[in-house]
Amino acid sequence: MLLSPKDHTLIMIDFQSQMSFATKSIDAVNLRNNAALVARAAAGFGVSTILTTVAEKSFSGPMFSEITDAFPSEKLLDRTSMNTWEDEAVIARVNEIGKGRIVLSGLWTGVCIVGPALSAIEQGFEVYVIADACGDVSDEAHERAMQRMIQAGARPMTSLQYLLELQRDWARTATYDMTTGIAKTYGGAYGLGIIYAKTMFGASEAH
Repeated sequence: MLLSPKDHTLIMIDFQSQMSFATKSIDAVNLRNNAALVARAAAGFGVSTILTTVAEKSFSGPMFSEITDAFPSEKLLDRTSMNTWEDEAVIARVNEIGKGRIVLSGLWTGVCIVGPALSAIEQGFEVYVIADACGDVSDEAHERAMQRMIQAGARPMTSLQYLLELQRDWARTATYDMTTGIAKTYGGAYGLGIIYAKTMFGASEAH
């Protein structure tokens, strides 16, 4: 089933400086860009979102500003547990939101994402993982983690796919400018194409 803005909870996990230093499966520029795209998409479409860190003050550092800037009023839930699903405050928030579909992104894929993904699936949640808004200490670590989650039933997707799936139809004019604006800023070559088409001949996907 396709995702819609109101049918899932997005959990962004441990996008922090210390975790990013050893992340090698994706470079830091792409990682921050993709995380920002996901955050802006979720904020723009009003997706229920949980932001969580691990040992923010004592070890891992602050969450990427690209994410927190998109959710200025969202409280960050700091944990000691490596598995987000074992943190009482996070689970209380998941239960408060009360949605059966979970979308995950964060660092590292093999620890911070595998743990909640497998735990949530075991409890009957439908789980999606934004693969290019996750990273790990090596390509091997990231790929094995993705394979393990997919084998357990998780559905992989990408950050741009997430944005466009929330928009779904270019005739949805209320969110059209927001969606193309996010794509122009964070959508790489696709965003450049939008800028070119709109600048050179006033193109619009809705017509």
